[in-house]
Amino acid sequence: CLPVPGPWVAIPARTEASPGQALYELRCPLPGYIVAGTDVRLSDREIDVSFRGETGSPVSPGVTTSRAVLFSGTFAGTRRVQTAFRPFIGCVPTSGGGGRDQTSVRRPAALRPTRPLERRVVTRRLQSGVSSRVVARCRKGERLVAGSHAVGFFTGNAPPGQSLLGAVEVVTRLQAGAVVATVTTAPSLPPALRVVAQVHAVCRKASL
Repeated sequence: CLPVPGPWVAIPARTEASPGQALYELRCPLPGYIVAGTDVRLSDREIDVSFRGETGSPVSPGVTTSRAVLFSGTFAGTRRVQTAFRPFIGCVPTSGGGGRDQTSVRRPAALRPTRPLERRVVTRRLQSGVSSRVVARCRKGERLVAGSHAVGFFTGNAPPGQSLLGAVEVVTRLQAGAVVATVTTAPSLPPALRVVAQVHAVCRKASL
């Protein structure tokens, strides 16, 4: 099993309209590997983290998971503070594994689940005191449905503090079929620290 630790993913402070939430994709770095296990560490006990698993049976690598896993972290507390979670995956070679099987009786009026949406993800390293743009686009023939962003801090075992979490600001907008994130980092961000911005474009597939 190849362990892959992710960064500490910043969860924005909650607002009156919604709790703080962040999505982050963690991918096996080598081709021919799929995710066989997941784990997570939290900066606060009131963080709930889950990951997307595809439908099909049996529940196993190659069916429930593929080369990448999308983690979702939500702060369930009442305080208006930034928090963070750190995802981990374990990757194994794709030799073996199962395919997708029918999990219920087929009925003419019902449709088996497909995957009409595809997530196009761009991850870029940030520099201290610099404003930059990170753009994620759908592929030819796809239609943009939604977009989001996340910021990850590679601080090792220790979660980033409030001052570090507040050193990166991101404004995301949908523009001409793309998700455009304008990222501004404070000069106080340590230049040697690896910090990344990840931008997601959720796209409807060209054909189903």
